[in-house]
Amino acid sequence: MYLELKAQTEKGLTNGEISGMLERSLDGLNPKKVLILPPDFTRYHSNAGFITCEYRRMLMERGCQVDIMPALGTHEPVSLEQWEIMFPGIPYREMLVHNWRTDIVRIGEVPGEYMSKITGGLWTEPISCEINRRVMDESYDLILSPGQVVPHEVVGMSNESKNLFVGVGGSDMINKSHMVCSVFGIERIMGKDHSPVRKIFDYCRENFLSARPVLFVLTVTTAPENEIVTHGLFVGSDRRALEEAIALSREKNIVFVEKPLKKCVVYLRDDEFKTTWLGNKSVYRTRMAIADGGELIVLAPGIVRFGEDLEVDRIVRKYGYKGTPYIMEQFGENKDLKENMGAAAHLIQASSEGRFNITYAVNKITKEEIESVGFHAADYYEMIKKYDPEKLTYGWNVLPDGEEIYYIPNPALGLWIDKTKYERET
Repeated sequence: MYLELKAQTEKGLTNGEISGMLERSLDGLNPKKVLILPPDFTRYHSNAGFITCEYRRMLMERGCQVDIMPALGTHEPVSLEQWEIMFPGIPYREMLVHNWRTDIVRIGEVPGEYMSKITGGLWTEPISCEINRRVMDESYDLILSPGQVVPHEVVGMSNESKNLFVGVGGSDMINKSHMVCSVFGIERIMGKDHSPVRKIFDYCRENFLSARPVLFVLTVTTAPENEIVTHGLFVGSDRRALEEAIALSREKNIVFVEKPLKKCVVYLRDDEFKTTWLGNKSVYRTRMAIADGGELIVLAPGIVRFGEDLEVDRIVRKYGYKGTPYIMEQFGENKDLKENMGAAAHLIQASSEGRFNITYAVNKITKEEIESVGFHAADYYEMIKKYDPEKLTYGWNVLPDGEEIYYIPNPALGLWIDKTKYERET
């Protein structure tokens, strides 16, 4: 099966158009028990919340049992407040919680020889393919995997099988796939299909999961004025849905700036970004646009800690965002980093490698804590006196004192690239 629907205007698809598409995707199917794997609240702007609610309603009207398990990856479970915003009308008690450390089964292994081939010899270890046990439960005769395709710092372009092998995957895949990205180079991956990490997921999907009844429901969205605009909806059980969504996402979510950004200001919503683990999307998504010697200012009123769980938080506090040479040296010498490769990879990816300054403006975590991990720190309320999100507009702004800045209200929805540098290097 393959279905697609693209918006004819920049206003995006209506809810009625999306619902009609979802109805068509169920034509000819007669499932009795369905598992839906939507993203968590950190992907609120995917519009997967509305899609999940609509699927649940349609399927329950047919007498089907519907279970919902957010694809958390390593993130903390969806809170009651977040659930009621993203999945209105669905009782919170119905949520199934994925545990990436314990709630998984091993379904195969990506061989070391294949890993060496796809990374040019940079990674030679095998990777265990693990997935939440419910995905392999044959009582589910349909698995729906909704989510947004958007540039991503680990896989290149997010979603599709990533939602399975990371979103409801296990520790070996999560840790090693993130480390593969780091050794291969984040800027060689961002915004691209067929990255080494994507090839890992493709291998697992083809070799270990092809018999499961998975239907991917992929969106391409933007969020001007913080309102979700769905530009396209792509539904299918094979790779075509991903490829068509990637083509549209490159049009809608990749921004080529005409000159390098000397000062970039990014705002992180306090209900969405509570850790630097998530907030560092501001680093990943802008690093290819920021000038050497430039500055990234992250307005982060909701940041309360570093890691999504206590162990990752401890590791970030211990080692900090201090660049590839330092982290790789520590990785070779310390068991806790080797056992948490995903965290080690994150520390590398979120460092500017000394090329530009990163300043976090915070008010719920101390400036001393921010500085201890290698970032500069500022007081949020002092910083917004000059860089007020209520007064700034997306893109270039000239402030009253004549300073020129580039403002991004949500870094999770795009990728920004210096056009001149890109053209020189490609």
